[in-house]
Amino acid sequence: MKKTKVITTDDILLKLCQSFSSVLTAATDSPVSYSAMVQKINKTSLKPDIGCFVLFDGGFTGLVVTNFSHQAALELYQDYMLKMGMSADDLAIHHSSDEVADVLGELMNQVVGDFTRKIRRELQVSITQNQPKMLALNKQILLSVDTNLDRPQARRVSFTTEKNNIFYLELAMDKTEFIQLEEFDQHEECDPDRIIEAAQQGSRNPSNPVSAATDVDLDLLDELGI
Repeated sequence: MKKTKVITTDDILLKLCQSFSSVLTAATDSPVSYSAMVQKINKTSLKPDIGCFVLFDGGFTGLVVTNFSHQAALELYQDYMLKMGMSADDLAIHHSSDEVADVLGELMNQVVGDFTRKIRRELQVSITQNQPKMLALNKQILLSVDTNLDRPQARRVSFTTEKNNIFYLELAMDKTEFIQLEEFDQHEECDPDRIIEAAQQGSRNPSNPVSAATDVDLDLLDELGI
């Protein structure tokens, strides 16, 4: 008898952590890692210095909260903007600047977008997200999902940047299990960047149609005795 595969809430949390790490590492060109230990918590909350929250709904409902220290927020913001080609002299130096909130919001949007695509591909479950909301804070704010959860669960995971600045991810969702009854193919996503890169390489190294046409013409001339 075929053994069924079960995906739990903590497996979903792991996929979210992987999206955070991979997207932020690629966006800032510096390593962002997460702790192998996860903490069970009772409530999710926005904390100083910068907090971000995203709601998702669909196959399951949940709330993702990210709390950045001002050091971690500025490091991620500056690394991302430097990679995008901005001069260091033009960067914001205060975590409360609108530019910092805008960039972190865009990064969180990329992270949760990667997570929703991963869930759709690997679990065949569709979820949607709202636009991330960034807030510069000096006090803690409690947040909860506006829905009746039968068995709510909350988790906290710590992340570390290249300069050892720490920020925290909190996830709240209903306790759930996805059971795989049949095998299915996980279709690979089309990466636009890879497609463009392949096209550029093809344009730099085209096949030589002129020489091929010349060979054909020479063969024809030989047959005609010319």
